[in-house]
Formats: sequence, structure tokens, C-alpha cells
Amino acid sequence: MLRVGSGAACMACRNLVSSNMGIRFRVPLQKLHPLSRAIHHRYSGNGNPQRTPHRTAARYFTSMSRLPMRPPKPPPGSGGRSYQQQRNFWVARLAARLLRLRYILFGTAVGGGYTAKKTYEEWKDMLPDFSDYNWVIPDFVWELSEQIDLDKLTKALPEMEEIAKLLPDFDKIGENFSFLKSLLSSGVSLGSEVKGASGLHLLLETTGDPPLKATDSAAAASHDASDKQYKKSSDKEKVDQLQEELLRTQLKYQRMLERLEKENKELRKVVLQKDDKGIHQRKVKKSLIDLYSEVLDILSDYDANYNTQDHLPRVVVVGDQSAGKTSVLEMIAQARIFPRGSGEMMTRSPVKVTLSEGPHHVAMFKDSGREFDLNKEEDLAALRHEIELRMRKSVKEGQTVSCETISLSVKGPGIQRMVLVDLPGVISTVTAGMASDTKETIFSISKAYMQNPNAIILCIQDGSVDAERSIVTDLVSQMDPQGKRTIFVLTKVDLAEKNLASPSRIQQIVEGKLFPMKALGYFAVVTGKGSPGESIDAIKDYEEDFFQNSRLLRDGMLKAHQVTTKNLSLAVSDCFWKMVRESVEQQADVFKASRFNLETEWKNNYPRLRELDRNELFEKAKNEILDEVISLSQVTPQHWESILQKKLWERVSTHVIENIYLPAAQTADSGTFNTTVDIKLKQWTDKQLPHKALEVAWETLQEEFARFMAEYRGKDQDDIFDKLKEAVKDESIKRHKWNERAMDSLRVIQHNALEDRSITDKPQWDAAIYFMEDTLNSRLKDTESVVRDMVGPDWKERWLSWKNRTPEQHIRNETKNELERLLKLHDDHTAYLANDEVTTVRKNLEGRSVEVDPVLIKDTWHQLYRRHFLQKALSHCNLCKRGFYYYQRHFVDSELECNDVVLFWRIQRMLVITANTLRQQLTNTEVRRLEKNVKEVLDDFGEDMEKKTQLITGRRVQLAEDLKKVREIQEKLEAFIEALHKEK
Repeated sequence: MLRVGSGAACMACRNLVSSNMGIRFRVPLQKLHPLSRAIHHRYSGNGNPQRTPHRTAARYFTSMSRLPMRPPKPPPGSGGRSYQQQRNFWVARLAARLLRLRYILFGTAVGGGYTAKKTYEEWKDMLPDFSDYNWVIPDFVWELSEQIDLDKLTKALPEMEEIAKLLPDFDKIGENFSFLKSLLSSGVSLGSEVKGASGLHLLLETTGDPPLKATDSAAAASHDASDKQYKKSSDKEKVDQLQEELLRTQLKYQRMLERLEKENKELRKVVLQKDDKGIHQRKVKKSLIDLYSEVLDILSDYDANYNTQDHLPRVVVVGDQSAGKTSVLEMIAQARIFPRGSGEMMTRSPVKVTLSEGPHHVAMFKDSGREFDLNKEEDLAALRHEIELRMRKSVKEGQTVSCETISLSVKGPGIQRMVLVDLPGVISTVTAGMASDTKETIFSISKAYMQNPNAIILCIQDGSVDAERSIVTDLVSQMDPQGKRTIFVLTKVDLAEKNLASPSRIQQIVEGKLFPMKALGYFAVVTGKGSPGESIDAIKDYEEDFFQNSRLLRDGMLKAHQVTTKNLSLAVSDCFWKMVRESVEQQADVFKASRFNLETEWKNNYPRLRELDRNELFEKAKNEILDEVISLSQVTPQHWESILQKKLWERVSTHVIENIYLPAAQTADSGTFNTTVDIKLKQWTDKQLPHKALEVAWETLQEEFARFMAEYRGKDQDDIFDKLKEAVKDESIKRHKWNERAMDSLRVIQHNALEDRSITDKPQWDAAIYFMEDTLNSRLKDTESVVRDMVGPDWKERWLSWKNRTPEQHIRNETKNELERLLKLHDDHTAYLANDEVTTVRKNLEGRSVEVDPVLIKDTWHQLYRRHFLQKALSHCNLCKRGFYYYQRHFVDSELECNDVVLFWRIQRMLVITANTLRQQLTNTEVRRLEKNVKEVLDDFGEDMEKKTQLITGRRVQLAEDLKKVREIQEKLEAFIEALHKEK
């Protein structure tokens, strides 16, 4: 501030200052500064109206205000008294100014506060409302922030000194740049120029600095004279030294980034674990890649109709056999998940691997709930064994490879999201043990996957063998000639660098100049050191160390972004998602059109039927079959016993007549008859009768079950279930085993029933006679039919029906006539014909010019005697109708012996008791066991999709199946597209 006094400005200055300060005062002119007086006289008396002394004084005041303030010296002789007065006056004036300044400060504070508040409210109103998204940040985030040791994290970060050490020496770089510029200008050799240029490019690429300014160029020019004195050898050494320094700097950066990524990976793992326990308990959401993988799984089972094809993107991994396809896939998945072999074919079917990020490193099959912990060696071994078993199971007999896809998902921290399909390796020759069409089958499988215009082809080439031996490159060139969706990967680069005499050949491969194929990108990787037991981490370290020390990278043959499987996985994932975003909506429209076509066909052909797919139809048929089985319990006991008794007698009647009754009836007296009957009944009961009874019961159950199913089939039932019902019936009967304990108890019951000879009343006697008479009449009719067939038609049939006898029938007729004469003469003849009687009959026939064989005579006699015996037995049965009186009073000496009636009563009673016993077992046990078997068979068929496909067929079923799958695909695609848009 300008002080007022003897050294003050002019009056104009004084007035200006006093007016600004709000204080007016006057100073005598003679006390002004001589310069001020001169200015005053100059501008006040020269009559110049344009430049007033006030303006000049203002300028002078402005210039003087920039000078430092010093208190004026007191005039000589004043003794400092006037200076003290002026100083007191300055104190009062300063106080007045400060008092005035408080109003300015107060007004400024109030106005500024109001303005700030208004601006804050306006910005606050502009922000969106995030209250609806509070669920995204769960409570465990705040708990996690408390658990994280910030001090430890701070210590883990690099110090400023360490970062400063990693920064390049810019002075040295400028010096080297000047050297390179002088080197280029001096016209050195072409090799030195190329190396210098590559080193400069790598320097600028690594540091990311802008081009040097003009000042740097001037400094570089100043060193040109001295730089020209270096020799060519020293020039080359300096270029190499520069490149090595740049590589070391880049490696330091890389190591720091890897350390930070590792720490970030651990933190993400903790967050994901908390996320599993927090958010997913409230709202379960599938990840984006899981939704996409589900769509691919459905499409793999979908039989395309209406020209609908699967054109959704996936990464198809193809390569020659043992080129390292599986190893590349394992490095991307970060686990040894595939079975390994030395030189033999291990990948026998396509394996679809869905990779996604998760808190735990686990693997799971699509159709299994078991999780394999990939951090445990025993789980890894079990997973590899399971994959190998599934591959071998999918291969049909006589084949080597299969087109059936095995679906596997792998989750873990830091894994890039994508879907890869590992295909069997392409072979050039079919070796021993392979099917003859193995080569063609592998080609067809590979082409089927690569024909998808949206599939990304990951072409794997073995770098350790000659490029001319590759087969897969020609195949890939045919499927993608422009290389718009192909990524080329060169494996085993460490072996290639060691074995190849010219490393530039590797450069030609990764630049796409050696193969006649084009690609989006070229990568070089190392996926192992030759030992199958190495871990993924060890291989990654080896790969990193190799490329750090490899002259391929040092000499500029390979670029940093073209090496390591990590860069490969990032590039493949980016390409995959780019392809997905470009094509998924178009595929959704295709399936929408397919759905419309299928729905139109259903409405036209089946307008009144619901759209039931195969599973729904199976459930409907299952309920119908179970209803039919339950109907067996509604069969009345009388019906069961009647059927069982009838069928059992049909089964055992021949044995009873031929082996028990006829031999016993031909005995001499009643005692022998009863003894023979008892012995034979005991033997029959111990060996055959219980088995026959259980067979009859089981057949009866089957027939009744089939009858009920046939009745239901006729009640407007859907004929689409006929094959299924028949298969269920057969399989249930096949599985049903009769209770063996019932056989022992049944044997005892039958034995007791046959031992009883006491007929208590006349109705039982009459029933036995009726049973015997009916049985004998039936046998007599059968015997007469046999005799009729032996002798041919009689004279009536010959005259009325114009039938003739054959020569054999003529001989038998003559033999029959001769034997009937013998029976008339000997009515009580035994069942066996003696040899002399055979000779007599033969001679009699020869007398009538009939040549007959003795065997034919005995055969004819057997049937004739049987007829004769049955006729006599029927006559005796009629006589025994009045024999109950003699039987009841035990008249032993009576001429009317009815032991045969008692035998038939015993057989009849055994049939009734056996039928009753079997009926109880059927209704109480076997029907329920059959129902259980039917349920088990239905459950087994329900789990076997192939079985259901065989048994439930037809266009109606296939159309409903296609409709269901197309709708499911469309819905999942729409859900995936919605989630994809949200992620964008």
C-alpha cells in the first residue's frame, strides 16, 4: 500500500486513494515529492485535455503498488515526532479498513454457502435412484472390508522407490536414441539398421512414451559428431544391450502384474465364496456361460427339422493326433482333466467343456451331480477315469471313435468364460486295432463341427515336427478359406527352437506365411516339458521362463502378445463372445420360425389332442397300467378258484389217467388197486404235483393280467401305448419269482388231501361219479378220434364225401378188424398183447394178402384196448351210481367195487383244496408282488430314454418332442440374450 506523507503521490493520487479507502484529506503541494510535483505541473498547466493528472497518477500508483513497502525516513531536524503521528494515524486507518472488511467477508461467506448448497442440491437431483439395487451389495461386503488387513495389502503393494527403479532411464534412452539416429544417418549396414529399428520399436512399445520433442532432437544432433566415432562392433553390442535392458524392464513389469493378479485372484475367490453364501441364497441365478451351455446341450440332442440347424458359436479344437490339443485345453482349464497316453488315441469322442469363473476349482458332468475337486489328485484321477469310461462306452462295437458328445463343465477362479469342444485327433493312417473307417469318421466329425459358420476353429499344430506333415491345416483351409474364424496355435515351441536349424521358420509359421491357410491370429505356446505328471503351475512357470530367455522373443521373431497360453485364452475368449453377440439373435429368429411351422402342423393334424411329449405320454401310460394291475385285486375268489381248478386238471389229467388210473385199474383185485394208487399218488405228490400247481397259478395270473389290459385297451384307450404295455407285461412276468416257501406248504396240503378216502355224503359221491364220467368220456372221444385217423374214413364218408383210404390206413383197418375179433373173444384181456397173439394176427392178415409189421399191430392194439377199457369203465361208472350204500357200509365181499370212484373223488378234492390254497396266495401275496414288479419295471423304463424312444413312437410323438425342444431352446435363448444385454 502507498504511504501518504512527504513521499506520497500527487493530489490526484491522494484523492484516488482516499476515495477508495473512504477517507478524504489534503496535503500541501510543497510537501509533495518532487516527481509528483513535476507530474502535477506538467499535466495541470499544459492544457492537454486527454491526459489528466489523475489518469497518470493512477498509472503511477499502479506501478508503484508493485514495489515493496518501506516506512519513509523522517525528515532531518524533525526528531521523528511527525513520523510518530503519521504512524498512529496509520493504525486508526488500518482498524477502519478491517472493520469494513468484515462485512465483505461475512457477505461472501453467506453468499458462497448458499450457492454451494444450491449446487449440491442440483447435483443430487441429477443422480439416479439406487435404492432398488441395495440387494446387489450384501451385508457380507462390509464384514469383508473389516476382515481384509489393509496394512498387509498396503505392504504388498510396491514402494515408490521400487516403482522408480522399474521406470526406464529416460536420459539413457535419449542418449541411445541419438546414437541410433546417428547410426542410421551414417549409413551403417542393413542388419544393424534393422536391429536398431526393431529395438526402437520395442522401446517405444514398452515405455509408451510420446515421440521426442525438438529439444531432444537438438540434443541428439549435438552428439552426432561423437557418435560417428563408434565402430560397427560396438554399435551392435550397444543395440543388444539396449534390447536386453528393455526386456528386463518388461519382465519386471510382468512379474509385478502377475503378483498383483495373484493377490486379486485370492480376493476374488473370497468374494465369490461369500457370494455363494449370501446372494445366491436369496436369489439363485445361473451365470451367462451356463445359460449358453444349456442351450448347446439341448441342441446336441435335438434332431433338426424344417432346415433348422445349430449355428451357435463354440470353440472347436482340431489338430493332428498327439499335436497337443488336449494339453492346450488343459492349460486353459488350469487342470489335468483328460486321460493321457503315449502315442495312442485317447480322445475317442467329442468332449464339450464349458469354462466359467467360480470360487472353487471343480468339474461336473452334465448328467451327474458329483463335483470333482480339481485341487485334489484323487478327484483328478477319478475324473480322468470317468471320462475314459464314458468315451469307451459311447463307442459302438467294432468302431474306434464315436460322435456322441460328452458334456463337462469346469469352474474356477480366473478361468476365462467360453465353450470348447475337443475333437478326436486327425490321423493319416489307420493302424492295427482300429476300425477300417476310423479316418473317414474322424474327418466327418471334424467337418460337422467346423461347418458351423459361427464356430471358432482353434487349429493346433505341433511345432516339433515338420510342417509339411500336417493334415489338419488343409482341412481347416477347406472349411474356412478366408480365415475369418480360425486361430492358429503352434505347440511345443521349446522343442521346435531346439531342433530347428533355422528359427526364422517359426516366425514364418506364426506370421501365416508357411501354411496355405489364413487365420485371425497366430500364437506360440508351451504346454509341457515331456512329463505327464507335471502340474499346471509348473508348466506355466516353465513356459514363462522359456519365453523370457528365448531368442525368438528377444530377436523380435515373436511378439509378446503372441506367446503363452494365458494370452491365447484371453484372445479366444474375446473372439468367442464377439461371435456370440453377433450371431445369437439371428439364431433365436430361426428357432422362432421353426416353432411356428411345428405348431401349424400340430393344429392341422391333431386339433383335439394335447401336445404331450414322450415323457408326458409315458406318465399317462404308467397310470393306466397301474390301474389295470390294481384291477386284479377285484377278481372274486370263486373266479380264481374256478379258473385254477380247471387249468390244473387240464395240466395233470393225462398223468392221472395214463400213469395212475389205467395201471391200477388193470390189477386183479381192489387191494392191489388201492396199493398201486397210493404209491403212485405219493410219488406224484413228492416230485411233480406242487411244481405243476405253481406253474398253473403263475400262468393264470399272467392270463388274467393280460385279459384286464386287453379290456382296458378296448375302452377308447390310446393305441400308442400298446407296445409299451406289452413290454411292461413281459418284463414284469419275467422278473416275478414265485415264493418258494409256498411250494413246501402246498406239498403237505396236497399230500393230506390225497390220503383221505372217506366220502361223507351222497352228493360228494355223485360229484365224484360225474367227474369220473366226464373225464372218461373226454378220453374216449380222444381215443376214438385217434382210431378214426388211423383207419381212415368209414363207408359213409367214402360214399358221401368221396374220400378214400390210404394204403397204410387200409392195412390199419384190416388190423383193427382182426384185433376187435380178438377182444370179443377175450373181453377181460389184459392191456398187453402177447407175442403169440401178434403172430396169430399177422398170419391171419397174410391169409388175406395183407402184409403188416408187428409194431403196427401193437400200436393199433394199444388204441383199441384203450377204447375198449374206457367203454367198460364208463359202464362200471353207471353201475356205481348206486354203490354209495355199499361203500358207506364197507361191504368188502360185495360184487360192486367202486374203488375207481374213490380215486376220482380224492383227485377232485385235491384239486379243490389246491385251487383254494393257490387263490389265497395269489390274492394275498402274488398280486401285490406283481404290482410292485410292474412299478419297478415302469420306473426302470422311465429312466431309460432309449427304451422309451423304442416303445413310444409315431409322428405325433416326434412332433410333440420337437415342439417342446424348440420352445425350450427359444426360451433359453431369449433368457440368454436378455442377460447378455444386461452384461453389456
